[in-house]
Amino acid sequence: MAGAKCYALFIVAIVLTAQLCGCTAYVGGDGFSVEFIHRDSVESPFHDPTLASHGRLLAAVRRSTARASALARSYAGGSPNGAVSEVVSGPFEYMMYVNVGTPATRMLAVVDTGSNLVWFKCTNVRTAVAVGASLVFNPLSSSSFGRVFCQSGTCRALSGTSCDASSRCKYVHAYADGSTTTGLLSTENLIFDDAPGGCVGCRQRPQLLVPGFNFGCSTATAVTFRADGVVGLGGGEFSLITQIGAVTSLGRRFSYCLVPYSVNASSALNFGARAAVTEPSAATTALIRPDPRAPHYTVVLESVKIGNATFEHLSNVIVDSGTTLTFLDRALLDPIVEEMTRRVRLPRKQSPDKLLQPCYSVVGPSGRYYFRKLVPDVTLMLAVFAEAVTLKAENTFVEAQKGTMCLAMAPVTPLQPVAIIGNIAQHNFHVGYDLDKGTVTFAPADCASSYRSSSASV
Repeated sequence: MAGAKCYALFIVAIVLTAQLCGCTAYVGGDGFSVEFIHRDSVESPFHDPTLASHGRLLAAVRRSTARASALARSYAGGSPNGAVSEVVSGPFEYMMYVNVGTPATRMLAVVDTGSNLVWFKCTNVRTAVAVGASLVFNPLSSSSFGRVFCQSGTCRALSGTSCDASSRCKYVHAYADGSTTTGLLSTENLIFDDAPGGCVGCRQRPQLLVPGFNFGCSTATAVTFRADGVVGLGGGEFSLITQIGAVTSLGRRFSYCLVPYSVNASSALNFGARAAVTEPSAATTALIRPDPRAPHYTVVLESVKIGNATFEHLSNVIVDSGTTLTFLDRALLDPIVEEMTRRVRLPRKQSPDKLLQPCYSVVGPSGRYYFRKLVPDVTLMLAVFAEAVTLKAENTFVEAQKGTMCLAMAPVTPLQPVAIIGNIAQHNFHVGYDLDKGTVTFAPADCASSYRSSSASV
């Protein structure tokens, strides 16, 4: 009976939201999608029109190094001040819009598959003084804002919490790069706009309401980015995916399809039924949790196959949309480099960045076409289900300068001892995570055209 009452209240909340915003709100039987905006795209406030595509790529490569190092530190666990140690918040790659509160404040948040907490920059609850962000959420202006008190089970479930003078749940959340967010654990309505083109035949874009969402209302931040908050997509109790699964019928599953950097279109981030990976040649493997506290999505890589040669080396690998390059153990990377050097009969060229090795001179469209024909497929053999993910030239090489193609892979080092499948390797793959089943699935896809939200207009 209690469950029925909760569900009835949820439906009432959805109807009220539809009346308040003048749009169609829905539970999302077929799921929903949001735009997954790369930080360097023209739709991003971080877009720098003075940079050529190669300059933006090199900037992403350099951010990749910092993020990979932070991932390694957080993967090892531990934080000097006892708070949760998660992935670095500064070097991020993708963002999404979230509507927070009633009436809603539209906020742009970093999307992070390597962390759990969802938090937004808020005005100070006592003094209503902004905290230095371009946009902040004011709890005093929202009729649906709620506080979490320190004796509650919710407060105790989040690491790094304490009581303030009013017995409210205060949190300190630390990241592996030293960034922190401090504030009050709170509850609020989150509303998501279905991506452009996501609902065929709708006169207006539908919305999904997630009521009573637990989030960090941050009143003090020490972070290295100007976005309005962070949406953690890890598998923990406070992540977006877990909380959506708890109050809707969508389950704990999401997917994305990353458009290559060279394509002027947003990617799609899908939830519920839309997150199902049904394309041909899909490869599914188990997600493992080396550390139950870690938010990272980790798989076991068994070997790498190039042509008829297979190179075996068992290793745990993080699948991360926020890291640009792919980092592999030398036992797997060295044979890849050797095979590329043997097959690609083009002039070698000096790399614009020491991480990108080797590089080749490619002139004109015909040269790029010829180059793609020379580059062999790199097949990642995933353990558990013995599935194969085949990387094409677009997943292994990038144009780092005009006419210069470089390998988008780097070695694991003592300073960065964790292997990572980065986002270049995931371009034009539909990647689906099912936390209820404990799996991740990869399928080749044309992300710019296969997903209505990628390039359709409102």
